[in-house]
Amino acid sequence: MPHALLLVDDEEKVLEFMIPFLRREGYEIVTAQTGKEALLAARSKQPSLVVLDWMLPEMSGIDVCRELRKMGRMGIIMVTAKAEEIDKIVGLEAGADDYMTKPFSLRELLARIRSLLRRMEGRDETEPQLQRGELTIAEAECRVWKRGNEVPLTPTEFKLLLTMAAKPGIVYSRLQLLQAAMEDDLLNDERTVDAHISRLRRKLEDDPANPVYIQTVYGFGYRFGQRP
Repeated sequence: MPHALLLVDDEEKVLEFMIPFLRREGYEIVTAQTGKEALLAARSKQPSLVVLDWMLPEMSGIDVCRELRKMGRMGIIMVTAKAEEIDKIVGLEAGADDYMTKPFSLRELLARIRSLLRRMEGRDETEPQLQRGELTIAEAECRVWKRGNEVPLTPTEFKLLLTMAAKPGIVYSRLQLLQAAMEDDLLNDERTVDAHISRLRRKLEDDPANPVYIQTVYGFGYRFGQRP
């Protein structure tokens, strides 16, 4: 069954630019041109992935992104003309898995879609669960619990957590995490990892300013601090 993609942009010509190409690649396409339409389409169609424009009528793409995150596990790629690093961080902090700046090529869009879908589908059945301190990490289900309560993570957050938790104490550079968890080192900036790590800490740590699980090794990168 083909993956359903929800394309959200208020410019008809942008949708017309993406639709034929992605359909030829085998994806089922759903479109929306406002924030409210996007949320309605997401609820009814349950797409695997959303390509979401930042600037939308009625409500911003950032607000839409936050609402989409409440609906369940779907990939989100933010698309915007905003090119400053702070804008990228805002998009990622809102819950986006990836970020593209206009103008972009269809080949780059396809590469990012495929990469994110692989991250969402990548499962290793050899070790169904990892127990790390108060965290239970279910690889096959791509789910995490803390003290028995499920912690909702995005696909990228889960891959980052799993990469580090699988080998506690090992220090990973930003580039290594980018390659391991995001499957590329060309389409993303290494600082993207920092935004995802910041979100993970807020979700997992009792005190994000003094993390127990995801620790910074200054000058090197990050490591998972809790051993089995």
